[in-house]
Amino acid sequence: MIQNETLQKTLEHGRAKYAYECAEQGSKITKKKEYKSYVKKIPMLIKTNGLGAAFAFIKSKSNEGEDKRGYAYNIIYEQTSEWLKKEPKGLIADELNRPNADLVEIIISKNSSEYRALTNEVLAFFTWLKRFAEGLIEGEPDEEER
Repeated sequence: MIQNETLQKTLEHGRAKYAYECAEQGSKITKKKEYKSYVKKIPMLIKTNGLGAAFAFIKSKSNEGEDKRGYAYNIIYEQTSEWLKKEPKGLIADELNRPNADLVEIIISKNSSEYRALTNEVLAFFTWLKRFAEGLIEGEPDEEER
């Protein structure tokens, strides 16, 4: 039991540490307000449409040009992929570390239990990412904050 609690704390600590680094990176881009907004909306997008559909949408909206619309989505997509490459449970790390690996293709190829585990991991990561993005990125107050 104690070993399980220690493992859980280690997992949470790793998620939190990486999420902070991601939010810090997001706070330095020109599209930081979009980044913050998307980070806050993605968990509901995942819960409503499923992980595969949510990340297919994120990928379709991504753009690599820092000054272009969709850059924040690109950063989020890359950050999530990087987390899944190194998260301690290694749910899809081997597959993501292959050349030309695509997060969406890997997600949609999973069986039901693997898909649920992956969804839970991504949502746990976004819980931390959202907290840090809200704290690090200034901007217009959200509707709920007014």
